[in-house]
Amino acid sequence: MKKIQFTVFINASVEKVWNTLWDDDTYRKWTASFIKGSYYEGELAEGNEIRFLSPGEHGLFALVEKVVPFQKMHFLHYGEVIDGIPQEKTFGDEAIEYYDLEEKENGTELTVTINTAEEFLTYFTNSFPRALNIVKELAEE
Repeated sequence: MKKIQFTVFINASVEKVWNTLWDDDTYRKWTASFIKGSYYEGELAEGNEIRFLSPGEHGLFALVEKVVPFQKMHFLHYGEVIDGIPQEKTFGDEAIEYYDLEEKENGTELTVTINTAEEFLTYFTNSFPRALNIVKELAEE
C-alpha cells in the first residue's frame, strides 16, 4: 500500500465543509469525480459499516473507524461490493481513507489521507484533486 495525501484550503467554516462532504446531495456531486452516480449507504457513525457504491451496486465496504464532528471522518476499507453483495474482507488494516478538517483564520484546511494499492495510485492522484476542488466550490457558494 502506498500512502498519499491531499490538502485544500476552503474559504468556508468547518461546519459548511463537513456538510458539503457528507450531505447526500453534495456528496454525490463531488464524488462524481471518481465515478458518476457514486453514493454511500449506511449511517456515518463510529463503529458502523458503510458501503461506498456506484450505479449497479459495485464499490467498497468499510468501517467508520472514527468520527469527530466537524474535525475527523476516518474509514477503514475492508473489501469490495459486487452486485450489492460484500465480498470477503481482503484489504487488511492498511486500506484507510481519512478526512481531517482544521479550522483556520479565514476558513478550513481539509486533508485527505489514503492508502492505496500501487495499481490505483495514478487514478487517485488525478481524481482526488478534482474531487476536492468541487468540495471547495460547493462549500464556498
